[in-house]
Amino acid sequence: QNGIKMTNEPPKGLRANLLRSYLNDPITNVEFYTGCSKPSPWQKLLFSLCFFHANVQERRKFGPLGWNIPYEFNDSDLHISMQQLRMFLDDYDEMPFDALQYLIGECNYGGRVTDDHDRRLLNAILLNYLNGNTIAQENYPLAPGSEYFVPAEAQQLDDYIGYIRSLPMIPKPAVFGLHENADITKDQQETLNLFSNILLTLPKQSAAGGMSAEDTVNDLAGRILGGMPPQFDLAAVYEAFPIKYEDSMNTCLRQECIRYNRLTAVIKASLANLMKAVKGLVVMNGELEEVFSCMLIGKVPNSWLSQSYPSLKPLGSYTADLVERLDGFYEWINSGKAPEVFWISGFYFTQSFLTATSQNFARRWKIPIDLLGFQFEVMADENCPVPEDGVLVRGLFLEGCRWCSIEHRLTESHSKVLYSKLPVLWLKPEERSKFVEAKTYTCPVYKTSARRGTLSTTGHSTNYVLSVELPTHEPQEHWINRGVALLCQLDD
Repeated sequence: QNGIKMTNEPPKGLRANLLRSYLNDPITNVEFYTGCSKPSPWQKLLFSLCFFHANVQERRKFGPLGWNIPYEFNDSDLHISMQQLRMFLDDYDEMPFDALQYLIGECNYGGRVTDDHDRRLLNAILLNYLNGNTIAQENYPLAPGSEYFVPAEAQQLDDYIGYIRSLPMIPKPAVFGLHENADITKDQQETLNLFSNILLTLPKQSAAGGMSAEDTVNDLAGRILGGMPPQFDLAAVYEAFPIKYEDSMNTCLRQECIRYNRLTAVIKASLANLMKAVKGLVVMNGELEEVFSCMLIGKVPNSWLSQSYPSLKPLGSYTADLVERLDGFYEWINSGKAPEVFWISGFYFTQSFLTATSQNFARRWKIPIDLLGFQFEVMADENCPVPEDGVLVRGLFLEGCRWCSIEHRLTESHSKVLYSKLPVLWLKPEERSKFVEAKTYTCPVYKTSARRGTLSTTGHSTNYVLSVELPTHEPQEHWINRGVALLCQLDD
């Protein structure tokens, strides 16, 4: 049997997306467009709703800065929202924006959203477009600058279409609430995907005079094996760091050593077998062939990643990062005590470190651990003294903004600087009932720049770590639209 599959993709570009909404049903239906009992609020809110629809679709091109997970919002979401908008205007004297926000943000569009931080972003975008000022304010701005607004002069459908056609072909990132650096991130991701696909087409034979693929991989495998430190002596670690009620960090260290031993055993075994297979001493099976192909293009093999912590680094950076992590734990073991400042990026399972920190505080002060949370303070001095409670951590990077050490708050990124280092952070366990409210941004912390993760068997995300409260003078929605997050590691 033969069949034809047809797809209806959204157009590329904010202007094209808006035009499609205004040139298709139901807006082109005269009865639907002109039949509302409140024509002026209806036309303004309808334009804002279509702008919202175009915004959430176009944000996908910015990758994790736009959405943690790229969602397939479609025209049916827009159409049902239009009908609800008109129903509210016809049935109520005053527009119930809270109800409209819930229906659109939590049901129509929000029903597709599975990530909590994406849902927070969706509602922040929607609140900016559908509110009382959209109706009351003349030429209500939909983005910074003078180009994007709800046209007050427009009366007929053709007026709105004419205004849409006058909009720029390529919108700036600020239209979506993002920093200008978001364009660089987007272009880098497109380039990376292009070259990744090109690498897959490369032949495995070398040119005359060069090393063969087998010799290249054999030499690389030997160098990786030679630079890998020995596995942790678990018996010695158990003896030096026994399980103590008052110090849960010992348990955390023991668990980390077990996890890293498991990972390094897989890496060493696959490299040793690969070197034998290249020499013809063992059969080159499917798994070894995959390791061979990945090493040839500088990619981390899937058999390693299945036992590894999340990482998007290429092979060279991955092995260097792994060795640095192992050296950090060897330094902890050899010193016989926990470090003064923990490298939070070096933990395989970061949540166990955070739990150990909370347990130490809870057991010291006889407080149920369920009542505890973390308060955060960015330290002004890198060489600050070790606090009595809580821990000092380093190794976090801000994406979407930077930390101003002078004003001690979040501020806009420098142009063309995509990531900035966060100074030493103090994690202070405290009872949630004693938290003091302040103007902060709830900043999520992720292990990699991909941000999206899956729910593991422990109930934790494989990528999300925790949320950190960082001081700011801007409203929280400003940084939510910016896609600001903390990363434990970069991709290079």
